Amino acid sequence: MSPSPPPADAKPPRPFYLSSTFFIVLGLSLGVVLGGFFPQDEYPFAYDLFRFVSRAFIALIKGLIVPLLVSTIIVGVAQTGDIKAVGRMGAKALLYFEVVTTIALFIGLGIANWLRPGDGLPIDMSVTSSGVAPAAPQSGWDLALHLFPSNVALHASQGDLLPIVVFAVLFGVSLTRIGERGQLVLSFFEAVAQVMFKYTDMVMRLTPLGVFGAMAYNVSHMAAGHCVSGAPLDQCAEADVIRGWPAVIYLIGRYAKLVGSLYLALILLFLLVFVPVMIVIRVKPLAYLRAIREPAITAFTTASSEAALPRLLEEVVRFGVPRRVASFVIPAGYSFNLDGSTLYLVLASITIAQAAGIEQSLGDQLIMVLAFMLTSKGVAGVPRATLVIIAGTCASFGLPGEAGVAMLLAVDEVMDMARTTINVIGNGLASLVIARWEGVLGEPSPETLGSTEVGDRPPADDFVEPDAHPTSEPDVASSESAAPPAPRDK
Repeated sequence: MSPSPPPADAKPPRPFYLSSTFFIVLGLSLGVVLGGFFPQDEYPFAYDLFRFVSRAFIALIKGLIVPLLVSTIIVGVAQTGDIKAVGRMGAKALLYFEVVTTIALFIGLGIANWLRPGDGLPIDMSVTSSGVAPAAPQSGWDLALHLFPSNVALHASQGDLLPIVVFAVLFGVSLTRIGERGQLVLSFFEAVAQVMFKYTDMVMRLTPLGVFGAMAYNVSHMAAGHCVSGAPLDQCAEADVIRGWPAVIYLIGRYAKLVGSLYLALILLFLLVFVPVMIVIRVKPLAYLRAIREPAITAFTTASSEAALPRLLEEVVRFGVPRRVASFVIPAGYSFNLDGSTLYLVLASITIAQAAGIEQSLGDQLIMVLAFMLTSKGVAGVPRATLVIIAGTCASFGLPGEAGVAMLLAVDEVMDMARTTINVIGNGLASLVIARWEGVLGEPSPETLGSTEVGDRPPADDFVEPDAHPTSEPDVASSESAAPPAPRDK
């Protein structure tokens, strides 16, 4: 299909050096440079300043997520008015999540046994506390119970998105059942959604600053003193202590095989799973990557999926996913579709076993994979959730979980950035898959056809091949056209 002509009043594309992507990359680069020159132990004030900038930006993001999701989900469900469609979409999403995360686990298993990244890594078996509390094992009933919202305010304060999504869906369905009496409430949430879009747009303008702070404080932490002799820093001879950029290079070099194994596994996950999925649903991979480049860069630099969530929602809607689909699938994916983190669970656990000199049989490893299929669900919002799961699950298999996590913490920032990026890319792709499965991917909407301030973005038809026979749904076109406009990339 030939590209649609741009609107008559469309603005010309902005120069690259004025784009938000340029400023994000600039912030990333400056953060790396300054972080290396201001090690945490020598310049604690600079480190605290970098950390404050990063945490302040992420706090602003976390503050807008719940009202944005609740308002958009309620409006989308109420306008669609089809509870069967919501249930069908949820079942398809869960099926897709489970298939992809299972494949990710086996890719991590294969890379860990092939490259053996744990051989030769320094692990202190005397460590009994890594500062990361092990996760309590969860039964299937616990995971099912986690779906039901017990205290919306508590879930919101903990960043626990899944019960909030369930609450918003049920609220939207209830709204459709009271007829005209619910119009005032619907109008209220439509207005809230539009306000949150503007609020999101203002916060997103601070992304380059947040990216700078995140990179600067991570590199500053890595640049703090390290003892090359392996002794504790307070017992190390001054001649054996390295700081600044030499410390960063030394740390990455020592753990290069582990970091490289994770990055290779994540690249294989993208090439062997994500790209074929895009081909199957007739989405152009390069176009998709261009569309989500900003949320992906934000995820990489901040190592926070939540920081990328609002922009990811915006970009996939602009890409052609109906907002009602994106607002439902992506938050659910934050609990059930953490592909990068799921892959890392197996890779890191087997790395710990290798570093400790414990050889596991293939049967033991497969049982561990099955355990991770359960324990990796339902801990969204837990700080450093991946390390929490690793510590708890390793302990249950007789592995030194606490000592292993203490070993991984040395380069966890570098690995966390990569796995978080894949989490964001995978959740965005999941919304495209469900939209195509529902037959609504690429349908005309104000987000894709009505925006006149995004002159450097082609319309949705350039990204995806529209369905020849879309799934029949009640008032699909009208419900999408009535949805509040997406925030615009200034």
